[in-house]
Amino acid sequence: MSERTIELSVPAGALGAELAAGVSDRGLIVFAHGSGSSRRSPRNRRVAETFRGAGFGTLLFDLLTPEEQERDAETRELRFDVALIGERMTAAVDAARERVGDTPVGLFGASTGAAAALVAAADRPQRVSAVVSRGGRPDLAKPWLDRVRAPTLLIVGELDTPVIAMNRSAQESLAAPNKLEIVAGASHLFEEPGTLDQVAALAREWFDAHL
Repeated sequence: MSERTIELSVPAGALGAELAAGVSDRGLIVFAHGSGSSRRSPRNRRVAETFRGAGFGTLLFDLLTPEEQERDAETRELRFDVALIGERMTAAVDAARERVGDTPVGLFGASTGAAAALVAAADRPQRVSAVVSRGGRPDLAKPWLDRVRAPTLLIVGELDTPVIAMNRSAQESLAAPNKLEIVAGASHLFEEPGTLDQVAALAREWFDAHL
């Protein structure tokens, strides 16, 4: 399964993307990176390798255009515009359908990208089959949570105490079946040895069960 560079068209311009998909994919996992990151996020790329090893296709893309990234580097406003990044995630889901047809789609969001993933799941309930959040901020997507139908896994590090509370609060609003997994000894970025591998394994099992 080879990765190739593509572009996703949105009203503001083009979003850079990397697509790895084949005719026998078990499903396609679309990634939404966290605030201040991009499709080149080393953590997301490492998790994507695990998914591809299990037979899933992957789509990693930038939530902001190059011009928006430059502006956001100064203002830090667009990265927290959940309606905007949610629209971008929905556009990626639509683009995935054009490229892989009826292949089941799962969403994997990190940090603020988890909020974007949940917005897209609410907007495309017939298309999104499962959602996984890594160190996510699902609370930022609260207005959309009661419309999410896809089974949702929330993964948070044990040391990321404030985000654990935010995820538990979001669970109360989620209409979809959901589960919270807390990774022992992990901080927000899962930089501790072995913790990101645990995230990848938990997410792979979730997609195995729900795609």
